[in-house]
Amino acid sequence: MKLAQRGEFGIIAALRQRSAAAPGLITGIGDDCAVIAPQPGEQLLVTSDMLVEGVHFRWDWTDPVRLGRKCASVNLSDLAAMGATPRYLFLALALPGDLDTAILDAFFDGFLSVCGEHGAVLAGGDTCASSAGMTISVTALGSAATGTALLRSGAVAGDALFVSGSLGDSALALQQLLAGKRPESFLAQRHFDPTPRVNLGCALAQTGLATAMIDLSDGLLADLGHLLSASSVGARIEIETLPLSAAFRQALEQNQALIDLALSGGEDYELLFTAPAAAAALLADLAQKSATPITRIGTVLPLVNGLQLFANGQQRPLPAGQGYKHFAGGPESCILGNVCAVQEDAARR
Repeated sequence: MKLAQRGEFGIIAALRQRSAAAPGLITGIGDDCAVIAPQPGEQLLVTSDMLVEGVHFRWDWTDPVRLGRKCASVNLSDLAAMGATPRYLFLALALPGDLDTAILDAFFDGFLSVCGEHGAVLAGGDTCASSAGMTISVTALGSAATGTALLRSGAVAGDALFVSGSLGDSALALQQLLAGKRPESFLAQRHFDPTPRVNLGCALAQTGLATAMIDLSDGLLADLGHLLSASSVGARIEIETLPLSAAFRQALEQNQALIDLALSGGEDYELLFTAPAAAAALLADLAQKSATPITRIGTVLPLVNGLQLFANGQQRPLPAGQGYKHFAGGPESCILGNVCAVQEDAARR
């Protein structure tokens, strides 16, 4: 069956049957608005993200289940980056009328599976026709105890810089896809079906160990730049400490230049955070409990130091491309705000 035959209200009816109830959700799919009652002592955190066919995904590379999962996961990653527990998701779709309904149903399978894995429910959304491919917009709501949400602006000089998981896997998979190669299953999984670090993010917020945090969507250096700018600090990264998967290390043995993918490649959806260096033992325990590796990769410095990159004790230049920028047609240098400005002023002196 084609989507034009099922129609907008057929889509809504099908989703309404599959949506779950949840505490605090008074009215979900089927009315003009969802009605939500926040719990006492909690704050709602809201994020939204969009994926566009031909820009964020290609049907000749992915499948609808993994696409649905990724659409949910990238939003949950934003909630994780602020220590929020996922609660409700809203899904808006612009769809071609000739799209096969089996593809749409598989997309919903993937989307709802991630919701279920993290205790979130689909609470509403919208559908409309598209004349130019599929566009997906997701809004996610999470909750955190009042005053515990982690911001990008809390890092201070002397903090240690940590990252979860491994870096560069998604970017390496994309590079191979663009070269006409089929990535191995681990790399493909990291690119097409990332894991939002929800448990770790919530634990970091609830324990108060982290001082600032961001998720890695545009690349380590680009997203670190956002955190440094918000906190008005600089940082030093030690390249040899970057956590790399076995698959990435194997590729790196053949081409040492691939290390720049770990520094600048996007869509890792890991958590980058700062914490007092003395918290290392507590963080190791947290990593074990959340089943998520945590690695120290550097140190937060005063703002005047800017962003420094070291390899085996020697400072090296920042890579020319530091993260994906929309409207620029591809990778370009990230904007580090005050960090770069102060670094340039110091150099002139």
